Amino acid sequence: MRKELTVLTVISLLFSGCLMGPNYKRPELSLPAGQEEDLGVFVSEKWWEMFNDPVLNALEEEALANNKDLTVAMAKVEEARAKLGLAYADQLPTLDATGYAQRTGIAAGHPWAQYNIGLTAAYQFDFWGRYRRLSEAARAELLSTESQKDTVRLTLTADVANYYFSYITLKEQVEISKRTLQSRKESVRIYLVRYKNGYSTELDLKRVEAEMAGVEASLAEFERQFALSQTALSMLLGRSPKEIIEGKLEGTPLQEVKVIPEVPSGIPADLLRRRPDVRAAEGMLIAANANIGAARAAYFPNIVLTASGGYASDQLGTLVAPGTSFWNAGAGLILPIFQGGKIKSQNRQAKAVYKQMLASYEKAAQNAYRDTYDALTNNQYYRKIVVANTSQVKALARSLDLAQKQQNAGLIDILDLLDVERNLLSAETSLAAARRNQLSALVAIAQALGGGWREAPEN
Repeated sequence: MRKELTVLTVISLLFSGCLMGPNYKRPELSLPAGQEEDLGVFVSEKWWEMFNDPVLNALEEEALANNKDLTVAMAKVEEARAKLGLAYADQLPTLDATGYAQRTGIAAGHPWAQYNIGLTAAYQFDFWGRYRRLSEAARAELLSTESQKDTVRLTLTADVANYYFSYITLKEQVEISKRTLQSRKESVRIYLVRYKNGYSTELDLKRVEAEMAGVEASLAEFERQFALSQTALSMLLGRSPKEIIEGKLEGTPLQEVKVIPEVPSGIPADLLRRRPDVRAAEGMLIAANANIGAARAAYFPNIVLTASGGYASDQLGTLVAPGTSFWNAGAGLILPIFQGGKIKSQNRQAKAVYKQMLASYEKAAQNAYRDTYDALTNNQYYRKIVVANTSQVKALARSLDLAQKQQNAGLIDILDLLDVERNLLSAETSLAAARRNQLSALVAIAQALGGGWREAPEN
């Protein structure tokens, strides 16, 4: 028996380096020329601090601490770590303690007892690397799950920033509309007095009243969106239902949020390593590649060594006495001959999953470059839009001042004044929206570049 065990051990050592299936190689992609960029705050762990807004900083920390989607993602990482532990354990020997006591008898004889205590060991040789491939797949799935958590974190922090910017933008648009409405109400009051005293026509009065009603409608719409933005942001923060309904949010005035002047001008050369969604996709691709090898190993024999030893006696008091010890050892081999096509189907399934994961990885790479290019483009043009809208608001504000003086002097009628006021309201609300878009473009750059980036392990 010892000779047989020695032979099996030597065989296992000879085959210990054998692995079924292809070794992973990162797919070749047709990529644009990258640049060495100083990305600064865009890839820092707390990239949102570039806006220098203490309210936003506090909201981000609250979301990271309480958001339910992030909590689920973190639990999935722990689950993946446990799966890796299970996969590693399959490569190790097992050792179990055994023991039993029984009493047996027949009708014509005296009963007899038997007692047994001992240890049983078993080891399954991984000749063909099946368990090593499964362990490799589990490690890759852990990498993917950790990257998915990073994706959830990045998406969450970006959403918090965007919803916050929408919130303070809508707050400003509500204030603009309220100021304009107050001006419209005053105009209605003046024209009502003029109409009653015969200094203006009913047509002029109704025009002013119609403009006031239009502003009231716009104000109601901005207030509706403002209320919804509060609940949406509260949900991201992980607040309770009571806090969502009854809680209040603070906000820095939109004009005071810092817009950093320096932004990347090109796509970084290592973009694919920065993006957590790309890392997650590659992790699943590595796992699928390893599972091909694990499936292929099922075609080959499975060899298991077992050994046990202990004490056996018909008297409990002499169970561990000299002469009651025993041992046995054995080796088992299972070679699949007919499985009804099961193993072949498992191999086809593994290859099909690999094709799916390869397509998912390539799509993630495509999205990475598209998102980055779009974010850089949006940042460039939204800055120009803010400059143009700012000039428009200044010009219309001056036009309104001149129009009011001319209308008071009787040089222009009420329609000309209302046109200027209407255009100014539109320009002011558009400027607020443009500022929000400019801030959101910076958020998009951080998200596209993998804000909170950490080095991905080389494969």
